[in-house]
Parts: sequence; C-alpha cells; structure tokens
Amino acid sequence: MKKFLSPHLSAILLALLVTFLWSTSFVIIKLGLKEIPPLTFAGLRYSIAFACLLPFLFTKKNISIIKNLEKRDWIKLILLGILFYAFTQGTQFIGLSLLPAVTVSLWLNFTPLVVAVMAVFLIKEFPTQLQWFGVVLFIIGILTYFYPVSLSDDQSLGIIVMTIGVFANASSAILGRNVNRKGNINPLVVTVVSMGIGSAILLSTGIIVQGFPSISFENVLYLLWLAIINTALAFTIWNYTLRTLTAMESSIINGTMLIQIALLAWIFLGETISAKEISGMLIAAIGAVLVQLKLKKQMA
Repeated sequence: MKKFLSPHLSAILLALLVTFLWSTSFVIIKLGLKEIPPLTFAGLRYSIAFACLLPFLFTKKNISIIKNLEKRDWIKLILLGILFYAFTQGTQFIGLSLLPAVTVSLWLNFTPLVVAVMAVFLIKEFPTQLQWFGVVLFIIGILTYFYPVSLSDDQSLGIIVMTIGVFANASSAILGRNVNRKGNINPLVVTVVSMGIGSAILLSTGIIVQGFPSISFENVLYLLWLAIINTALAFTIWNYTLRTLTAMESSIINGTMLIQIALLAWIFLGETISAKEISGMLIAAIGAVLVQLKLKKQMA
C-alpha cells in the first residue's frame, strides 16, 4: 500500500498538531485557574505527566543509564528540574493567573533573546547580524504591543513573575543542551528524572503555600488532558518530529503558537486584541524566530 504522505510532510503535520495542543494549554490553564491555585495546578499537571512517563523508564537500558549516572550528572538533572519545571512552569501558571494568555505567550518569546545574551558570557558566542536584527525586531514588536504602557498592579506583578520565568527558561535551555550534548543520558531519562524532581517541588510548594482545593470533575478532566495529551504525548511526538525536521522548520512551526494562542484566547476566553497589538505580536514573533534559527544552527 502506497503511503499518502511523505515522512517529511507527516513530520510537519505532527509538529503543527503539537503546537496546537501546546497552544490550547494556555486556554485550559486559564479556565482551570478559576478553581485551582497556580502552583498547585502546575504541580498536579506535571506530577500526573511524570506518573504517565515513569513506567517507560524501567527498561534494562534506562536502568543501566541511571545506575551509571555520576554525581555531576545528578546535580545537572536536579538543577534542570528546578529551573525548567519548578521555576519556568511555576511562573507561567502564576503569570496566566495575572495576565492575558497572549501577553504570557509573547513574554515567553523573550527566551531566545536571553539565551543569545547569556551565550556571550557563558561560551563567548557573539550574536550574528541576523540575530541582532531579530533582537531589534522583537523589541520593536514589544514596544508596539504595549505602547502606551498602562498596567494594573496585578499586570505589573505578572510581568515581573514572567521575567523571572523567562530567565529560568533560558537557563534551562542552555543546561538542557549541555546535558543532552554529552549523549550519555537517554532523552527519556533526562525528561522523566528532571520532571519528577521539578513536579515534586511544585506540588509540595503549592500545597504548603496555596493549599489543596476541592477539584471539580471538569477540572479533573482538564488536568488529565494537560498531563497526558499536552505533556506526555505531545513532548514525545515533538521529539519524534525533530528526527526529520530541520531547525528552521521546527522554529517556524513553533513560532506559530503566538498566533494560535491569540486566536484561541479570543474564541474561548473573550480576550480581545487590537490591530496595533496584532502588529506588535507579529513583528516580535518574526524577531524571535530569527534569533532562534541562528541559535539552533550554532548549537546543533
């Protein structure tokens, strides 16, 4: 039987499906936050996702890898769990409790710019002309989106929280590349171990600080969908597509999330967005993709 789709086209369609699933997460989280406190919500999501992925860790190969981990490997995995899950995901949930979904998504696009700056100090890797052009475009887009600046106290706090999250996300991106570049640790081991550590910190902190609320059946479904479909399954599919897609294709497809989130937030959350904000968002998205394309090429 002839295949209807080539492997490359199939990978593109799968990657688009993943970005759509990730985009719906912003809407689902906003809905769930009406009942569940942000840190507890984040902790529950990633704890359930960890439980779903944990059985796949118990193969002879993965068990052997874990047994042979050195002390510095454990330190890196623990730090990755703290940075990528406890801080990055925790601040994202808090940010969504204080800001519109589109604003949170836009702010997260600061990550490749921060990575570019951090690369100068950490590995003496200086931005190229293309990267600088992307940085300028992104800043113009941000200024266009927010001008004139008029933020409430909650929104100002949300921007501060998301800025912390962006730096944590950038740091985890660099650390994650460092861990995976050695090639001695299976990506599944990296994901499950770091997620287990990060989710435990998130959930315990959330329960201590914010308590454990009664959760309606609707929000139980939200949690299961976020954990099983949008986390465990989506990350697995995305990693599969990376075997076929180039860095440029992955970056462009990932960059469509900003537009998808804006449309979903408008349809399901009633978050309106002006023509000026759309223009700023598009300019910023193009700038972020340009910076990320070059970074992926250099760090590949």
